[in-house]
Amino acid sequence: MPDTPARPGSFGSKDGAPNAASRDLRLRECSVAAAWNLQGDPSAPPFRAWADAFVGAPLPVAANTTATGEQWTALWLGPRSWLVLGRAERSFEEFVAQRDAVNATGGALFDITASRVAFEISGAHAAQLLAAYCPLDLHPAIFTPGTCAQSLLGHVNALYWAPASAVFTVFVARSLARDIWQCLCETGARHGAAPIAAQVAPLPRWPANAES
Repeated sequence: MPDTPARPGSFGSKDGAPNAASRDLRLRECSVAAAWNLQGDPSAPPFRAWADAFVGAPLPVAANTTATGEQWTALWLGPRSWLVLGRAERSFEEFVAQRDAVNATGGALFDITASRVAFEISGAHAAQLLAAYCPLDLHPAIFTPGTCAQSLLGHVNALYWAPASAVFTVFVARSLARDIWQCLCETGARHGAAPIAAQVAPLPRWPANAES
């Protein structure tokens, strides 16, 4: 990948948002509208009732699963922790109101929107590209749409999510995002992907059956 200057928060092309594409592979940065870490005991009725109503779908309690409501998608991080992604930006006042509400049920809520960068890798060679850096089995029969898992991308901690078939969204720490983007583009070049300039894609890519 050419060594081009990058704006703060941009990890690829000089004149636009970072993207790279070929016929069978596409890489792009995704904008994160809202990312909140929800914590609590799902076996506690007050917390569970609040969480289900907030997400708009039953909170995922099975390991490495997700649930999508009208405005939020919840990704399982652990027995008492979820990453909740919003379809739209949320005000500080709204966050405080929701934090106070979940605190009253014995849970906790943290705004981590600015701490992570998300990249979307899609196409027929997406799993093959990620397999160069990730020990997870990303075969579509195993890592089915709706699956999420925490693992490594090289030596960097990463969260993987498959919102659709042949589509992976990877979350990494913002401070390491430029290096990760460089690695992804260098590996993508083996499949013919070249940097292109385009708008940053919104995140999350909402499942087709989610309500509008």
